[in-house]
Order: sequence, then structure tokens, then C-alpha cells
Amino acid sequence: MRVRSTALIFLVSITVALAQPLRLLPKNPHYFEYNGRQTLLIGSGEHYGAVINQDFDYRTYLATLAADGLNNTRLFTGAYVEKTGDFGIQKNTLAPRENRLRLPWARSEQPGYALGGNRVDLDRWDEVYFERLRSFMARAQELGIIVEVTLFSSYYGTGWPYSPFNVANNVNQTDNIQPIQANTLNNGNLLAFQERYVRRLVRELGSFQNLYYEIQNEPWADQKDTVLTRNEYHTGADGKRDFRATIELTSDASLKWQRRVASWIVDEERDRLQKHLISQNVGNFRYPILDLDPNVSIYTFHYALPEAVQDNYALNRVIGFNETGFAGQADRTYRRQAWRFIMAGGGLFNQLDYSFAVGAENGQDTTYRKGATPGGGSPALRRQLGVLKRYFERLDLTQLVPDESFVRASPGAITQTLRQGKNGWIVYAEPLSKKSFLLRVNLPAGDYHTEWTDAETGDILKSDSAEPNGLLAPPPVMRDMVLRIIKI
Repeated sequence: MRVRSTALIFLVSITVALAQPLRLLPKNPHYFEYNGRQTLLIGSGEHYGAVINQDFDYRTYLATLAADGLNNTRLFTGAYVEKTGDFGIQKNTLAPRENRLRLPWARSEQPGYALGGNRVDLDRWDEVYFERLRSFMARAQELGIIVEVTLFSSYYGTGWPYSPFNVANNVNQTDNIQPIQANTLNNGNLLAFQERYVRRLVRELGSFQNLYYEIQNEPWADQKDTVLTRNEYHTGADGKRDFRATIELTSDASLKWQRRVASWIVDEERDRLQKHLISQNVGNFRYPILDLDPNVSIYTFHYALPEAVQDNYALNRVIGFNETGFAGQADRTYRRQAWRFIMAGGGLFNQLDYSFAVGAENGQDTTYRKGATPGGGSPALRRQLGVLKRYFERLDLTQLVPDESFVRASPGAITQTLRQGKNGWIVYAEPLSKKSFLLRVNLPAGDYHTEWTDAETGDILKSDSAEPNGLLAPPPVMRDMVLRIIKI
């Protein structure tokens, strides 16, 4: 009897361990563990409106991500919506057509919502919304897709007129504040409605393992204290620099409010066995993070540089790149951004993929390239990102660390290196010249096997032994490739 009881306890323990929500990998918290397996998150997803846009077929969308070998998507939950044409996006899933917007709050009897239909009642919930949300999460979980649940967003000056929290769109007499006040503690009676909204979502999603919470999208857009020059040469004829030339730092007022939101999540989950990770969106490009919230485990950047990881690697948290764009529409641009970021030691990359739209939930619509849509995305790019994910799934993530000392020189190419334990290295190389490049590496004495892989296709280009002089010649391919070196 005691043997059977012990066996039952063991099985229950294993089941609980496997059912844990996404968490940081204990032996290397720059990556994740999910369902008992080490992983990193790689996605290429629609523009965050899969649930609030009732016309969007999320089942086809999620199946497409899974078929492409990806495991991450980003989801806005209703505090922020857009209208058609915002940011030059032609087929914007975050901008549903009139009367097809589904929000967490029930509609009142009063007409007047800016995007059509009646105003919302922030004291009553729309259970149809939560049913759709649960269905989305359940299907994503079945397919092994981790959802970044984004609770709030900046309003960019023009988005506030469409927010359900705006007094013009609800019947609850929320205070008539300025848009830049909305996501601060100085937002009048709005704070209480925000707290109820967050706590309801956390309760609703408490049983799912496949998520983490992002507090706010791009807080620096509405609330910035400092703007630093990133690129002195990116200046227009009028002497002004656009956002791509600067680093905007989130204000203290925003950071205090974000801490409050994170505390609501933690408090709501305090008595639950399952606790979910919390993510904070830091800024564009790079920034050595100063104001750390102990409740935050993931720090993300938009349009990120590899230096965003290097600046913050010592934090021993996942550093992520969770929105791409404003770098043209070519697949190779975003493929290389993904490899560069992950090779720097990042644990999360999510491409904003404009080939997804209502009616094109299979991600086959690349007609956006004829217009001014500010980014990329395609079936081919998703396959290439799947190559990246599968490549790293072959590795022991518990042993991966950046290694800047391994490559002594790489004339003709830019390289990045990760070391796996004491006897393995991964080198990502981007050729810059039509001539063949060479790698000179600091290889300890011993016998080694080398394998060159095409970063675009995943094909093995060359497999050989390493020369004892540490001089490695790549295959004659003029695009980015990755080299793996293993001691025999």
C-alpha cells in the first residue's frame, strides 16, 4: 500500500511539474522552460488584434504559426485599439471594421462609441469576449504557442479618442484627462477601472500555462523623461531627428504606474499555485536598464539591437525583441535581426508580420508590400525563423553563454559567438564581401567537428574537421550562415 501511495505521489509531482506555466530556465534564466523542456520564444505574428477583432479567424492563424514551427504571438486585450489607416497599416487586425470590435466590457444602451456602436459600461463585463479569449488561449496552448498578453498601450496622442477608458466612449463618467495621464497614477478615477480590468484578466487566464503578461506596450511613446541621440548622422534637412535616431527613456511617472500594475498581477495570483511571468517593454533599440522591478522577469525592446542584450545580460533575465518594423520589407532584414539578437544571448524574438490579415489568416497576403506598411512578413520569412528556432532546439540552452573571445578575427564578415559548455561553440557569420572570408578562432587543443548551416534554408553546407591552427574556411555562399564546432 505504501509503495502504491509513493508511486501516486511521484506521478502527481511529475504532472504538476509538467503543468507549470512558462518560467525562466532555472539553470540559465536568459531562456525559458515550458512543459518541462528548455526553450526560447520565436514568433511572427499578426498585429495583436486576434481576439478583439471578431472577423479574424484565430484558429487558422494559430495553426499557421504552429505549422511554421513558431511558438510566440502577441495579444492586445482591449484597453487600446486602432482605426483603419493608423501608422500606414493597410489591413490592420487591431482596427476592426465598424461593429466588429469585441471588448471586455458590455455595451450600454447609449450610442456614441467613437468606432461605432454603443458606449461601453466599465462596470459590466462582456462574457462573449471572455469566451473568445479563453478559446484563443486554449487553442494556442494545444499547439504549444506562448501568448504575450499585453494589458495596456500608449495612445500616441491620436489613439485616446478610441479607447474605452475615454469618457466619451463609456457611461461611467471617467475623469476627462489628457492622453498622457492615462497610464500614470495621476489618472483620476480611471485607476480603479484599470485595476478591475487587470484583475479580471488575471483570474480569467489563471489556469493557462502558455502565457506571460506584458504591462504596457511602448510606454515611452506617451511618457518620456529623456531623449538621447543614438545616431548623430540620421538628421533631416530641417535639422530634426526622427525616432530611429534617438533612444527615448520611459518617465518615472510611467514606471511608478507600471509597478502598480505588476503588483495587481502578483497580488491576484498570490494564493494560486500557478504564477505567470511579467514582462516590461523598456524602449527602442537599446538601454542599460536602471529601474528594476523585482516582479518583472522579461525585459523587451522594439527594433532592438544586439547591444540591448549585451547591456543587460548581467541581470540574469530574459531579454526580448518583441516588435520589428521600420527597416523596410525584405525578409532577409528581419531574418538577420532575429539571428543577431538571439546570438547576442536574447531569449525571445517576435516579428510583426503584416502578411496576416482578416481573410488571410494563413499569412499568405503580401500585397501590403505595394503600400507604405511599415514592416515585413511572409510565409518565407516564417519558415526562415522556424529554421532559427529548430537550430537552437538542438542545443543545450542551460550551457549557452555569449563568447566574444573565441573569434580572433573574421576578415570579410561580421560574427557573433555563443559558447556551449567548455567544448562547443556556435558562430553566426554575415559575409560583407564577395570574396571568401576566413575565421581565425581560439580553439583549445583537441579534435573537433565543424558543421556549416545556411541560416536561410537550414541546409547543411559543409561538414568537416577543424584545422589545428584554428583557421576555418566557410563554404562559398554569399549570405548569412552559422557554424557549429563540437569537440569529438
